[in-house]
Amino acid sequence: MNYHTYFSAGDRMVEACVIGTGGFGRSFLAQGRKVPALSVRIGVDVSAEIAAEAMRDVGIPEDRIRIVTGAAEALAAFEAGAHVAAGDFAHVAGLPFEVAVEATGNPVHGARHARLAIEAGKHVAMVSKEVDSVVGPGLAAMAAEKGLIVTPVDGDQPSLLIGLITWAETLGLEIVAAGKSSEYDFVFDRGTGTILCNGQTYPAADFAPYARMGDMEAAALVAARGEAARTLPQRAVPDLCEMTVVANACAMGVDTPELHCPIARIDEVPSILCPVADGGILGRAGVLDVFHCLREPGEISFAGGVFVVIRCDHADTWEVLREKGHIVSRNGRTAMVFLPRHLLGLEAATSILEVGLRGVSSGTSRPAHHADLVAHADRDLAAGHVLKMGGHHHSIDAVSARILPGGPLSEDSPAPFYLASDCRLLRDVPAGEPIRMRDIEIPEDSPLAALRALQDSHFAPSGQTA
Repeated sequence: MNYHTYFSAGDRMVEACVIGTGGFGRSFLAQGRKVPALSVRIGVDVSAEIAAEAMRDVGIPEDRIRIVTGAAEALAAFEAGAHVAAGDFAHVAGLPFEVAVEATGNPVHGARHARLAIEAGKHVAMVSKEVDSVVGPGLAAMAAEKGLIVTPVDGDQPSLLIGLITWAETLGLEIVAAGKSSEYDFVFDRGTGTILCNGQTYPAADFAPYARMGDMEAAALVAARGEAARTLPQRAVPDLCEMTVVANACAMGVDTPELHCPIARIDEVPSILCPVADGGILGRAGVLDVFHCLREPGEISFAGGVFVVIRCDHADTWEVLREKGHIVSRNGRTAMVFLPRHLLGLEAATSILEVGLRGVSSGTSRPAHHADLVAHADRDLAAGHVLKMGGHHHSIDAVSARILPGGPLSEDSPAPFYLASDCRLLRDVPAGEPIRMRDIEIPEDSPLAALRALQDSHFAPSGQTA
């Protein structure tokens, strides 16, 4: 990707609207005030006052902010040069901006916003991976029919990983594995026999013998670390969700529906996330996965970055690269190339400018429906139970996720995780079983379900209907 074009755009500006002004959206709103060629004067949240407060928080003067309650009021405020704060995207969808940045994280509302934006002739920067995992390919197809683009955003791992994968493919490198580190490091303290993760300290008295790989066989090491760190969460729905987005963009699969998610030091990744025949744990090459970055206090973090593990085709070349500090597996057959960053809203502007100024996605131009993130019952769930989504990770209590091959939904299909979220169960689901479409009650007016039906129709094989 060539970012230099952004700064040779002359007087051209890209006007963006951010929908969802907490977290990612707020940092993007703040950074938008500093980025050449970018203007972010429109903010939307569940209430206009919340959007206005976000604007105040990032330094926009009170007298420059207008709270609006309708389309005519929004247009008048925008034309007067004000920053527009709204409680409904429909009030601002008709304003003269180019890119809607959907950052609510809410699968149902995010789906509505994306469809409204496309119907209003706007590009969509899709921060809400929850929406993307259910209907991303369908939204991209819908947008393309109107000459518009739905793009992931730099600053989040899917866009950065798609960029790294396509970079490697362009160079003719054989990708053995690709993925990201989990959101929070596993910081092992030998002195206390504990692991710090996401601000919480967990006992790990048996971990010390496995803190370094040494000459231990990869599968045995991964199993031993997983057991020694059993008190820590080792699967997170957002990680699988993001890999689903990448799978649909890059036509890559997974080795196991739950991912392996090994605990690994940075320099161990190419020795672990490679096929068994190369000394690793994978059943096949060319797959997506996630690792938990293991380090000790004071050591550098992977920072939720992204990586590709590639084949070392020419031993002499890779020995030179190893000497220059590149990470090569212990047997020299594979190596890791990585980006140790994801800067959230601070970095998102590159994708908005790419779509606004160059007319291209920072993902792939035409994602297809290769994978689905589906819901799986971890305990017995009774009829009438509501699959309430919540928390920072937008998870569902007692429900985990799997990545399965994508396809049109039927009554017997495992339900997409975020289509099932906040739905009521129509029947009992036993532990260890997928939650199927027939098991959930989906509101008739669900914009997410409507978009999924359109996606299934678009991607259904010839002669097959959803």
